[in-house]
Amino acid sequence: MTAHQFIQKLATFKNEKELDKVARFFKGNDGVTKAVGVKFGDVFKTAKEFTEMPLEGINKLLDSEYYEIRMGGVSIMDYQAKSKKTSEERKKELFELYLNRHDRLNNWDFVDRGSYNIIGEYLMDKPRDILYQLAKSENIWKRRTAIVSTYAFIKKGQVDDTFKIAEILVYDSEELINKAVGSWIREAGKKDEKRLKGFLDTYAATMPRVTLRYAVEKIDKASRQHYMKLKNQK
Repeated sequence: MTAHQFIQKLATFKNEKELDKVARFFKGNDGVTKAVGVKFGDVFKTAKEFTEMPLEGINKLLDSEYYEIRMGGVSIMDYQAKSKKTSEERKKELFELYLNRHDRLNNWDFVDRGSYNIIGEYLMDKPRDILYQLAKSENIWKRRTAIVSTYAFIKKGQVDDTFKIAEILVYDSEELINKAVGSWIREAGKKDEKRLKGFLDTYAATMPRVTLRYAVEKIDKASRQHYMKLKNQK
């Protein structure tokens, strides 16, 4: 279960049609990320086979300049974090590794792939101060982690942190944060529509339009039109 073995196995799935993956999906700006040319379905399948990989190997995968190899690394972390066989000590190590490697988890899909289990689920019974620190970071991926991680809480009916972090990020300058805020307050609203509408009463007229569009997708038509009208009047 070494990084080298994982990379060798991944190479067997190479498909020339997938070589434009970075241009299509990668929104980071590190200037070095390249594509192997492997479908993400094959990345996830291979990662599942390497779930027992030690942290040292995962770290090597995260160091790679190849998009799919880093996705493999975060996927292995995710599989380990959600496994019932994984010890609390290992979950803590995965939590810390994720937070320490935001330099390499530098795209929206790395965050969305890993933050639910590695960060959110780990914090279910712990203080959540770290998410508020991340929300105020200059690093866009740390800010996205802050809001996306709260989905673990939402699934358990806990929406306070989602709305509090959304308040910190509601006027963020990055569209990938705007979309994330809208998406996750929408999900929180499925658990507590009154709380969502209260948030929208305060911010609908001034929040970015894309945030509002995502946020109102699942509420009733009359309410959706009401909040969009507030935005249009501003």
